[in-house]
Amino acid sequence: MDSTANGAQSTVKYEDESARLLKRTALRDANLNPAIRDTSKDSSLKRHTALIKRIRQSLASEGRDQILKEIDFLSLEKYIDEIAGAVVEGISRCKTERDIWAAVEVISSLHQRFAATFTPALLSTLSSAISAPNRAALNALTPEQREREENSRVIRQRPVVRVCSELALVGIIKDGPGKSGGEWMMKALKELLSNDPGLSSLPLLTTFLKSYSRPYLGITGSASSKQAPSESSIPVASGEVDETYPSLTYESHELVEQDIRDRFRRMVEGYYDSVCKKLIIEHKRLQEQDKRNHEAYIRSGEIFEDRQQAYEKMTKGYEKLFSSCQALSEQLYLPLPSLPTISQKSDSILIGSNNLNHLEDTDEIIPTGGKWEDEEERRFFEDVQDLKDFVPSSVLGIDVPEQEENKETEKQRLDREKEEVRKLEEELHKLEQNAVEPTPNDSPIDSIDEDDVSTPTPGTPKASTPPLSPHMAPQGPSQLLTALLLRLPDATNRALMDQAAIDFAFLNSKAARKRLVKFLAQVPKNRTDLLPHYSRLVATLNKYMPDVGTELIAILDEEFRYLQRKKNVVKELAEVRLKNITYLSNLTKFHVVPSHLILHIFKVCLDDFSGVNVENIALLLEGCGRFLLRTEETSQRFGTMLELMRRKQSLQHFDQRQLLLLENAYYQCNPPERAPKQEKRRSHMELFIRHLVYDVLSKKTIDKVLKLIRKLDWDNTEVRSTLHKVFTKPWKFTYSNVSLMAMLTNDLQRYRPAFAIAVVDQVLEDVRRGLEQNVYSTNQRRLAIMKYLGELYIYRLLSSGIIFDTLWSLVMFGHPDGRPMPKQLVTLDMPDDFFRIRLVCVLLDTCGMCFDRGTQKRKLDNFLVFFQYYIHCKDSLPLDVDFMVSDSLEAVRPKLQFAKTIEEAAVAVDEMFNVAYQNISAGDDSGDDSEDEGERLNGDEGEGEEEDDAVDHTSQVDERAPSPDQEVVLSASNSLQDNLGPSEEAEAEFA
Repeated sequence: MDSTANGAQSTVKYEDESARLLKRTALRDANLNPAIRDTSKDSSLKRHTALIKRIRQSLASEGRDQILKEIDFLSLEKYIDEIAGAVVEGISRCKTERDIWAAVEVISSLHQRFAATFTPALLSTLSSAISAPNRAALNALTPEQREREENSRVIRQRPVVRVCSELALVGIIKDGPGKSGGEWMMKALKELLSNDPGLSSLPLLTTFLKSYSRPYLGITGSASSKQAPSESSIPVASGEVDETYPSLTYESHELVEQDIRDRFRRMVEGYYDSVCKKLIIEHKRLQEQDKRNHEAYIRSGEIFEDRQQAYEKMTKGYEKLFSSCQALSEQLYLPLPSLPTISQKSDSILIGSNNLNHLEDTDEIIPTGGKWEDEEERRFFEDVQDLKDFVPSSVLGIDVPEQEENKETEKQRLDREKEEVRKLEEELHKLEQNAVEPTPNDSPIDSIDEDDVSTPTPGTPKASTPPLSPHMAPQGPSQLLTALLLRLPDATNRALMDQAAIDFAFLNSKAARKRLVKFLAQVPKNRTDLLPHYSRLVATLNKYMPDVGTELIAILDEEFRYLQRKKNVVKELAEVRLKNITYLSNLTKFHVVPSHLILHIFKVCLDDFSGVNVENIALLLEGCGRFLLRTEETSQRFGTMLELMRRKQSLQHFDQRQLLLLENAYYQCNPPERAPKQEKRRSHMELFIRHLVYDVLSKKTIDKVLKLIRKLDWDNTEVRSTLHKVFTKPWKFTYSNVSLMAMLTNDLQRYRPAFAIAVVDQVLEDVRRGLEQNVYSTNQRRLAIMKYLGELYIYRLLSSGIIFDTLWSLVMFGHPDGRPMPKQLVTLDMPDDFFRIRLVCVLLDTCGMCFDRGTQKRKLDNFLVFFQYYIHCKDSLPLDVDFMVSDSLEAVRPKLQFAKTIEEAAVAVDEMFNVAYQNISAGDDSGDDSEDEGERLNGDEGEGEEEDDAVDHTSQVDERAPSPDQEVVLSASNSLQDNLGPSEEAEAEFA
């Protein structure tokens, strides 16, 4: 069956290719020998304009017949250039093979009439349309913009490449008289692919091979070989005979010459080899990244977001490259490369046992108190890219003799460093003996001859070259380097700086390195945020361009010596000192600054432990002290220096600012050990209840949550305790869910009345405790409790008397005789403490609009009179509190006239109290508000739509019917607490 199916596929493919060859041959003969046409044509401007517009819109097969008819009918001599430009635009809208062939026929018709004028103009336009993009312009874009630009370019060039391929076969594009255009096409593709290091033009080659591998490369193969390409799938030249795919023509009938086909095939196969090598490199990088992610997950229990994003981006690029490589393999009938695999899981399991040496090269296990503060800092300073993976070795100048010289140079450098370390240890030993007698005025730097050292003038760098014109893209190496340097101050993340390092590697020269070092040494004093990123750039380049790091360190060391000679200039050079020490600290963490040099700098500052050197030491400790103390190479020597610094600090007198600097820097460098925070263990039932309330609860799920809570084992002490804790801590809810919790409590009181009463009691107790303690750290939870209290009243779980008692407590508690006085100092309610006013406003905003009739309205009016007096007893209100008060009063009493002065407020309070006393003397007892509560409970239905709107406004949950049974109202008389419990219908529904 398989052989029969393969034979049928080969027959179909053979017939299709034969039909295409016949069409191309016929059209080629017509183009090479055009027929003589009638010269009398229509020259109407209107019809010419319509034709050009139609060509520009599309050259697809739908309008082919009409366009060919008008080309034969119109004169067109005066519009050749416009037609050539319109043809290229029309080509971009061709999608299918029929559309491409229709465009070729239209172009052939024009070529047959105007071969001398139309064809050269068209070829010039097509050459520019399929040319490689400007790399300098692309480098100026961000990675996202560059990706979008490359994708749009490929979409634009795909139909142009197909049309050009057809034109070279039908005799319009020619390499010379009697020759085809195969070499023209090969050069165009070669230029397009060779100037594309990112392989973004790879889909264009795949498109070309899919349709034109037979005429241009002479490649034929069996249908079965496409499914599983292997080493046995050898390309078959067109002159040879294959059993499943016979040769179409003799060599004399081929449209492209034999030597061009062979060269074309070799070029494409060589490019395929390069793509395969790139695929293997990307595959190894992806596996290594996957392995590092797996180890990081084992180590920390999670994979950080930026690491995950980088891995996803790398995976996406690898999959795209693999699909393109697979498509090339199928078209060329060449085997895919064997991708290496590594047993990453088995290696990762060995973390902590015998795999420590391997982890030194990848991700080190960071113990508590390691040399890095967190994982992000470790990745920034340790995960430095290797330029060899992105830049050819020839560009980096790597060869065997140079490597041997580098080894010898490295050996000499290590010997010099050992000698420096030995001298430094001798000086430390002498310094420890004389530590009791510090000499603040002596410094070894003073022995340096100032005439022998040039004095740098630190300052902001000046632009050495004028800015580039936006209309002129940089072309030469100097202009490209200038553009790169101008881009560096904006490269404030790892990806941009790593890309800048790769771009500089392609521009590498001795002059370029000197210019880069000069630029990096002249960082503006106010741009210390650039120093870590510039240090990363130096660390990336230093491996293959060691003179960059050496020269920059020499400049910074010289600048440090200059600043030591200018210790008396404090304010003017403070920013320069900060930049210099911060730069050296960051370079130290990248292992660019030798350890003996940074320790020598620390020792110089310690010798003269006074003035600006105190700040220098603090900066060094904050910048790289933790790194030096926890690096094996410098741990012992730097620990000795730290001990010496602490002894000098205890013997010398420093002001408070210097002491604070040194203490903060020391403990940041060597933080004290502390026990890890113990995670609170919760039972599964407690986790489930918290999940219901904190995660699941919403307007749509409140009924479901209620049923699940009712189904819990209420006889279990743990369940009841957990529910009580959750329902009485409203500061842990989302603020918008406070009303939902009040509604949930209201629904539960029908079935568990004791639970609802306990919740209300606890809330009132928390309100009272907040007034008694008045701790600033609990202000946020006190606001949530007050909001919760108002929502409980809205759902009729307590009476209005409790609300008014709370309001009066907020303005009177803690004051002598319950009467606040202007500017009176009370510990629990100071004149400049406005938090109680905020609490009153929150409670009024929540349930104040319910007190709008009867005795409740009169009670609220009386409270608002006293509240105005209370506000005037405070200092001037901040703007936010003033606005809050205005909004709250306008919501409950829009027509209220606010007292302007404290005298006016005091008179209103006296009048209010006199009226209240008279009412009490007359026997009008307004303390029992059960009648008003009854009106509120029973009168909602008779108040009409206006009252319904008010209730709906207070509740944040719409279109939910209230509970069918009578509610529990916690009041002084408890007159409404009869007949508690669910109804029979509710029990049946629950069952």
